[in-house]
Amino acid sequence: MVRDQQTLDQLVDMIRQFVEGVLIPHEEIVAETDEIPQDVIQQMRELGLFGLTIPEAYDGLGLTMEEEVYIAFELGRTSPAFRSFIGTNNGIGAAGLIIDGTEEQKQYFLPKLARGEIIGSFCLTEPDSGSDAASLKTTAVKDGDDYILNGTKRFITNAPHAGVFTVMARTNPDIKGSSGISAFIINSKTPGISLGKRDKKMGQKGAHTSDVIFENCRIPASALIGGVEGVGFKTAMKVLDKGRIHIAAISVGAATRMLDDSLQYAIERKQFGQPIANFQLIQGMLADSKAEIYAARCMVLDAARRRDEGQNVSTEASCAKMFATEMCGRVADRGVQIHGGAGYISEYAIERFYRDVRLFRLYEGTTQIQQVIIARNMIREATH
Repeated sequence: MVRDQQTLDQLVDMIRQFVEGVLIPHEEIVAETDEIPQDVIQQMRELGLFGLTIPEAYDGLGLTMEEEVYIAFELGRTSPAFRSFIGTNNGIGAAGLIIDGTEEQKQYFLPKLARGEIIGSFCLTEPDSGSDAASLKTTAVKDGDDYILNGTKRFITNAPHAGVFTVMARTNPDIKGSSGISAFIINSKTPGISLGKRDKKMGQKGAHTSDVIFENCRIPASALIGGVEGVGFKTAMKVLDKGRIHIAAISVGAATRMLDDSLQYAIERKQFGQPIANFQLIQGMLADSKAEIYAARCMVLDAARRRDEGQNVSTEASCAKMFATEMCGRVADRGVQIHGGAGYISEYAIERFYRDVRLFRLYEGTTQIQQVIIARNMIREATH
């Protein structure tokens, strides 16, 4: 739902100019150094990018899902590292608080997240629990007015920069499934928390992940999100529905950038005395990419609008995430093919994007997990 089209148009235009004037020119620096320059981060703070989706009552912009999607289409057109750095504050790092937090928790944490004073990070995945998130082993044992956490979280986005962690832990060891899991909001400087070394990844330089290790980490009971045990997994799934629509939108943006670059290359590159864009086999790859981007864009917007209407969008979010991320991978592959040998050389952005976008099909639930969710929802609806 777009609340004010004129205001949204101005915001989208501002972010488009920022992407083209600041972020794209810094892509190679980020790729070479594995760091986002501090002056760029400061500009992102000043533009309010850390609080895009945080409610206005807590110093954010309070974007609806549809409005967020339009912003993601723009942010997706540059290196994923930039979006990743602000993404957890707008998504999985803050969404649990926004959805299920107590008013006291919201008042304390959300304004800091919205202003970019602290970075939020979402700790769900573990060494032995990824797609099967309900099997997590991290424990939170009640001890008087406190909980004591023990366990290891893996591949945690922005962990090296986090000021606060949203942590999923098992509070009831007698319940093996998801019902025994609770969610906590924890200051990253709490004694008993340590980080593993930064992960070396295939792509997405500048976007940092690492293990987060909890060893007899004592936290107050007030850190329990919503003040209720056993609903943490439900909180996580609500967070992921939103995150999946967002990643689908980022995939559309990235695919749009790759297609733009590929089209420009095809127009400029000459073989056999003419631009390769004149060759029908090249045109076929360009046309397939254009059509698939259009289809994914329509899916993402539809899912976003349904969520804004208050509908259960578990199926639609998974459909959009599955289709858009797989589409993005195909566009990347065609982009390299259109560039020919040049597409394998790091001088061209397509080589970097080809590696960067591969992750979209893995995090926030793999393509195969989306297939399972979609099919299970279909079967449930057909048999009830």
